[in-house]
Amino acid sequence: MGRIPEETIQTVRDRVDLVELVGRHVTLKKRGHDHWGCCPFHSEKTPSFHVRPDRGFYHCFGCGESGNAFDFLIRLENLTFPEAVRSLAGQLGIEVPETGGGEPGLAERLVAATKTAQELYRAALASPAGAAARRYLAERGLSDAEVERFGIGFAPDRWDALTGGLAKARLPAGIGVRAGLLRERERGGHYDLLRNRVTFPIHDARGRVLAFGGRALGADQEPKYLNTTESPVFHKREALYGLPFALEAIRRADRAIVVEGYFDRIALHRAGLEEAVATCGTALGDGHARALLRRTRNVVLLFDGDEAGQRAALRGLEVLLPHGLRVRAAALPAGLDPDDLLARDGAEALRKLVDEAPPALDIAIRRAVAAGCGTPWEKADAVAAVAPLLVALPDAVERGEWARRLAFAAGVEPHEVEQAVRRQARNEAPAEASAPVRPRLDGLEERRLADVVRILLAHPGLATEAAGHGLLDASQAAPWGEIFAALARVASAEAPASSLLARLEAELEPEARKTLHAIAAEEAGDLEDRAQRALGDIAAWFERRRGREAQRATTNQLRDPSADRAALLREKNRELERRRNALGLGSQHRV
Repeated sequence: MGRIPEETIQTVRDRVDLVELVGRHVTLKKRGHDHWGCCPFHSEKTPSFHVRPDRGFYHCFGCGESGNAFDFLIRLENLTFPEAVRSLAGQLGIEVPETGGGEPGLAERLVAATKTAQELYRAALASPAGAAARRYLAERGLSDAEVERFGIGFAPDRWDALTGGLAKARLPAGIGVRAGLLRERERGGHYDLLRNRVTFPIHDARGRVLAFGGRALGADQEPKYLNTTESPVFHKREALYGLPFALEAIRRADRAIVVEGYFDRIALHRAGLEEAVATCGTALGDGHARALLRRTRNVVLLFDGDEAGQRAALRGLEVLLPHGLRVRAAALPAGLDPDDLLARDGAEALRKLVDEAPPALDIAIRRAVAAGCGTPWEKADAVAAVAPLLVALPDAVERGEWARRLAFAAGVEPHEVEQAVRRQARNEAPAEASAPVRPRLDGLEERRLADVVRILLAHPGLATEAAGHGLLDASQAAPWGEIFAALARVASAEAPASSLLARLEAELEPEARKTLHAIAAEEAGDLEDRAQRALGDIAAWFERRRGREAQRATTNQLRDPSADRAALLREKNRELERRRNALGLGSQHRV
């Protein structure tokens, strides 16, 4: 889809009633100009969730969650940013034009084509022609209610069923081709891609049908499963079957279960595991990892217990671990899929298998040492098999702990595994400059920096004065350097205080935004009343601090017997004079 124009995003942001939006999910009580309630993102008894309608953001003093109306929907309903914008725009009656997305209106026409196909497939399943498909679904244990819930349909055993259906809907065949529903004949004309197949609609997070998976009904039909082809709105490496049905359950359980097939996902739903999703005819990819990470950090892979299933789980680990996802793996009994296990042992057995799934790295380690670690070569091979997975872990604490577990299992020293991991990382990582060390800030300095931000949020016109005092360069440590750089860009006498926060949000990365919201949520006290003088006081505090640090550095240098003491004393005098002048004291005496 195309890019949503910034002016449309701003219009939605300006018109949304944040109190009304949050109030649909949280009981809010007004205190002064603000509203308070219990946070919807963590359990609490004392309200710490704070909504500031005048500034258009919320902040929880308990868990630190914060953001604007878009962030609230993204977090609560597991939407992407464009989905959140479109959702709010639809509620407000705001049209969302799109730019940079190629052919104007293409996405809407493609979705119209897939919607038409879904209606045709659903009607065909209920018709006499769908009798064999209905029998097949009943044999797989699906009730009518489940077929209805998941929108399962039937593609008639004809070459032109959908071709004709699109024509009746006044959608050109070319759109059907672009949507992956039709194919072009070599001699002209078009034909249906899916024929004589049970169809599974593949939705986006908003519940729109974007594509289909088809399961063959004929004994000689190949392949057994066939997906409609990729399109401008459907990308297999990102799509997850069952996502809109799983969103609330994923948020509630704080985990997602990933399976390989459509029937597998439905079987887990029947067992009460509604947080399950399935890949759409492809292996797990980075797009899937990003889609999962937007919803949860915890993933359970449910795979076949045979050799092929274990290899698939390891490939999934290689994709998911670099994104910071915490992965568990549940192995099905040999020869059974979730459907079979559900039928044989019942829902409780399937739930237990998933709930007790061990960390996937445990399985990787057990697999690596299963061949034996009796010789130095076998030990080295076992460590080498798991080292690439440890390199993929972005968290140093997790990486260290798993390295120790691998060392214990393989019968080697922990430092030997750590060396192997470092060697693997050097072999895999591109050569690049090391990241600069971020300076650490003490609590007192952070309070001064927060006061500067709080003053400028209320008085953007003082940004020039703050810059003149050097306060916008007072710290380069994260997240302050990012916040002050953004203030320097957007704060000015012409920038109204009412819109400054929104403009800053657009400039900042998520962690810096959280810090900004935490500052903005606190009461400013008398800082706003004496803003100009407060900036001067803060500048003087930093000046005194820098002076003391310079004096200490010079004093330490004077202790060096080889130092040029005369030059250092002159420098110390110059620094004292500079400090006195800065503080308006003038020259009084010299060291």
